[in-house]
Amino acid sequence: MTRSQRPMMTSLQAIATMVLGVVLLVLAVWRWRENGIGALAWLAAFIATAAIRTPFSLRNRGNRIVEARKGAGEQLLLMGMFATMMVLPLLQLATGLFDAANYRLPAWATWVGVLLQGPYLWLFWRSHADLGRNWSPGLEVREGHDLVTQGVYARVRHPMYAAIWIFALAQPLLIQNWIAGVLIIPAFAAMWFIRIPNEEAMMRDTFGDAYGAYCATTGRLFPRLRG
Repeated sequence: MTRSQRPMMTSLQAIATMVLGVVLLVLAVWRWRENGIGALAWLAAFIATAAIRTPFSLRNRGNRIVEARKGAGEQLLLMGMFATMMVLPLLQLATGLFDAANYRLPAWATWVGVLLQGPYLWLFWRSHADLGRNWSPGLEVREGHDLVTQGVYARVRHPMYAAIWIFALAQPLLIQNWIAGVLIIPAFAAMWFIRIPNEEAMMRDTFGDAYGAYCATTGRLFPRLRG
């Protein structure tokens, strides 16, 4: 394949993935009565998540990246999250492919999952809004990158990860399936424990003592208790 053909193939793959995703989403919405209220809440949160992130993804494509740490491990972590947070749930809700792995929880557990979507979406949106042009899906530093310490970042260093933890823990309550619902937890745990040290090391390399001082006054997932 020539260099000129590669961007075309990448674009075609992206379009095919988008079309497949839309088809699965439509089928999943069509089957919501069969899947239950938890599935409907998950689908609503999934659509809202895409609506929050897409404008930032499109705008930040114009960022000039001066450093990127995208090894094979990073790519595997992102693939694992893509599969367990999007692909497997949509496949199950659209087709019932993994019905043999279903389990049943009390109705109150489903409603806990539904209620958790509120704080998840607020924190997910607020994290993007506070980061602005500094957000990227990978471990990257852009030209003119700022150390964001305001908004939700004033007390917590990783509020976006905190939001995704809420979503990950709620997913097995909404999609009661060992494959489509539960696998997101070990996948995101792997990302958290492997990626966060790398991300913080990159920030220390970029911002030096300023980042060290920021870490001294903030918690990773929860606000640091004041002494």
